[in-house]
Amino acid sequence: MTELVFTPDADNARAFRDALGRYPTGVTVVTVATAEGPMGFLANSFASVSMDPPLVLWSPAKSSSRFAHYAGAPYFSIHVLTNDHVDWLTRFSRNGEGFHGLSHEVTAEGIPVIHGALARFDCAQYATHEGGDHLIVVGRVIRAAFRQGAPLVFSQGSYGDFVART
Repeated sequence: MTELVFTPDADNARAFRDALGRYPTGVTVVTVATAEGPMGFLANSFASVSMDPPLVLWSPAKSSSRFAHYAGAPYFSIHVLTNDHVDWLTRFSRNGEGFHGLSHEVTAEGIPVIHGALARFDCAQYATHEGGDHLIVVGRVIRAAFRQGAPLVFSQGSYGDFVART
């Protein structure tokens, strides 16, 4: 198989995106409280940063119509989706129904949280950093939860299941 070698620039934007897509990621819904009510945002830019202090990050796109809500949120929650949460993809995508009709709770910090996620990280905003067309949001984890299950995975423009190998 031939390897495609290129310089990431405007002329090769699609090739760069395709190369990035070769790295599978988990899928998350990041939730915040807003004046309009609870809001959720699909993101696959989640990563752990530090164990001490406990830090995680995610990166919302500056072009998002909901960007200001996430960039300025003092608290947020990152929900790692399971392979049976495919319906959450449309619910929390652009123009999706979001929290409408979805059972949820609100933490003491005011963060809307959804039960049933594979893992959940309730965070206080710790730092933000410029990251090109995205903002890197670092959160200090104030509470975490997890359960057994298989993660929903995104790779090469598609969603799928993770199959463990022994």
